[in-house]
Amino acid sequence: MIILGIETSCDETSVGLVDGDGFALANVVATQVDVHARYGGIVPEVASRQHVLDIRPVCEQAILESGIDWSDIDAVGVTYGPGLAGSLITGLNFSKALSSAIGVPLIGVNHLEGHVYGAWIRTQKNDLQTFQQYVGEKLIMCLIVSGGHTELVLLEDHGRFRLLGETRDDAAGEAFDKAARVLGLRYPGGPEIQRVAQNAPTIESLPRAWMKGTDDFSFSGLKTATLNRARSLGIYPQGNSLKEVDDTIIAGLAKAFQDSAVDVLVTKTVEAAVREDCAGIVLVGGVAANKALRETLVKKSPLPVGIPPFEFCTDNGAMIAMAGLINYRLGRRDQWDLDVTPNLRIGSVI
Repeated sequence: MIILGIETSCDETSVGLVDGDGFALANVVATQVDVHARYGGIVPEVASRQHVLDIRPVCEQAILESGIDWSDIDAVGVTYGPGLAGSLITGLNFSKALSSAIGVPLIGVNHLEGHVYGAWIRTQKNDLQTFQQYVGEKLIMCLIVSGGHTELVLLEDHGRFRLLGETRDDAAGEAFDKAARVLGLRYPGGPEIQRVAQNAPTIESLPRAWMKGTDDFSFSGLKTATLNRARSLGIYPQGNSLKEVDDTIIAGLAKAFQDSAVDVLVTKTVEAAVREDCAGIVLVGGVAANKALRETLVKKSPLPVGIPPFEFCTDNGAMIAMAGLINYRLGRRDQWDLDVTPNLRIGSVI
């Protein structure tokens, strides 16, 4: 069995393929980072137009790299939400045409579930995490952190999720981007903050928003605190005045921001996982590529932690193919009237 997955929820055009055992056969990604960097963020209309240009060659390249033939594909999985409407429409329409042309079922995939199942993808270097065999018998805690999402979700069984908490304002990745802009760093902000924070001096810490009594997150206060600290240090311009600032000052503030965000994400995730008697924790999404977050969660968690390889953290087609495989086995099939759902949620809310 081979499932092809198509991902176009935001600014990456990606096609991936997995076999029936969950091994990744190919994962091709066309990124738009350079296109949007000049604007300091993603421009939806530009993103959707670029998807139109990229999706066919990306799909053909994925087939070429996998070494299979079109006739070997058993189903097409595609992200139908959440995401940017124009971007989602491009991927969904292409997938409908492809599944019709090769005569295989179409499977709509929730982008957030795709991120979770990115931790299930197998490669020769990354076998299934031991605790994943308990799905359906014990709960798995999933922390989804990306540019547009920060959710704490319980995986109760394959295809059945329960939402425990989410951000009340900025997503973690969005906060990283905004903090980087304040510090004069390039877009995307997450990798830049991680880069300058390495070996940075320790300065006075920034506040943590614990949202006590809930599993929710909030990063707007941290963002404002970073802005105010940057202004006091002369990093962020006030009016027309901007002092020459030593790079170590910028690095120290970047580290303080990262430490605060990581501390809250890890602490709340571990506490929730222990409280719910989970078998393990899964860390997924684009921000899961952050080295400090990965290392801190593994260090502080008393439970096994599953984190996808870096290539499966950011938006990619292989994770959609993996989620498609699981949904295929659960008997899900979608018809031609499947439409995009830009504000799609994950799981039931408790």
